[in-house]
Amino acid sequence: MRRRRAAPYSMNKKQIVLTGGGTAGHATPHLALIPRLRQMGYEIHYIGTADGIERQVIALQQDVTYHSISSGKLRRYFDWKNFTDPFRVIAGFFQALAILGKIRPAVCFSKGGFVAVPVVMACWLRGIPVIAHESDLTPGLANRISAVFAKKVATTFPECARALGSKGVLTGTPLRPELFLGDRHRGLRMAGLNGSRPILLMMGGSQGAQSVNKTLRQALPQVLQEMDVFHLCGKGNLDASLQGLTGYYQTEFLSNDLPDALACADLVLTRAGANALCEFQALKKPMLLIPLPRSASRGDQILNAHSYESRGLARVLYQEDLTSENLVAALMKLLQDAPDLTAALETAPAADGTDAILQLIVEHQR
Repeated sequence: MRRRRAAPYSMNKKQIVLTGGGTAGHATPHLALIPRLRQMGYEIHYIGTADGIERQVIALQQDVTYHSISSGKLRRYFDWKNFTDPFRVIAGFFQALAILGKIRPAVCFSKGGFVAVPVVMACWLRGIPVIAHESDLTPGLANRISAVFAKKVATTFPECARALGSKGVLTGTPLRPELFLGDRHRGLRMAGLNGSRPILLMMGGSQGAQSVNKTLRQALPQVLQEMDVFHLCGKGNLDASLQGLTGYYQTEFLSNDLPDALACADLVLTRAGANALCEFQALKKPMLLIPLPRSASRGDQILNAHSYESRGLARVLYQEDLTSENLVAALMKLLQDAPDLTAALETAPAADGTDAILQLIVEHQR
């Protein structure tokens, strides 16, 4: 008699597939959803690349099964890899198709990035509903492709939801709950600050923020006359000559202590990545945004910053105007406008999209 092969995954739990990668912004929002999905009884699977940042982000998550597929970048400029990456995408599609056939998930949530494209297409072919999420004001190429196959596309910006028509749903971005658990006094102790003056938090941890790091340090003699500075400068970017400077604290990066740093900040200086903007909006922090220029990006940060500025939620200083004199003037204006910005942030739509996205997932699962 022929033996019946055992099902590879639990049949008394709903399966869900998460996907997205290429940058941390395509992976870290999943960290807000995973504990909630686990509480809701889902068995969680993640499909990403073997060596992408998404694997590093997800690796420490308990009870999440990680599946690797091939992936290639869909470039809109000439590169020799344009001739080979389409074959990697095709291979990734068939790999995803096989994985999905074993898992048989009830739904897929895609955060975007190029690894998500073959997964979303394979879901569509297998009749698995997809909820996608777009962080920026305009969808990237990968999410524009994915939107064709998705049931709904959750968005961070109202402009993006309108542009996507009936598929667009304004939700905000999933935010990790620990961001809201910081303690101001712990943050002050960490930085050696007494909290008697406004504290500017500079988020300069990425390579794209090095010009802002440099300009802020040039402006410190003027800035420190009005406020203290908590500087997250990124790995390898400490300035030994500034160690012990009164009112200034620098560190390469923070992990578990980041909520405390956020809690002690009165003002924020940052680039204009969508996930960071949502976090600062949810925490009601007045922001000065210096978006990445078009020469270093597809221009999404400029659009993000313009949207926040037009809604009265932030002030903006553009890269081409970035000098120490202009930065000092912009920070003094930020300090002056902080009460108005805080009031606008208090009445803005919710930035934390965790609940809204979970609702979409439940509504559209099969």
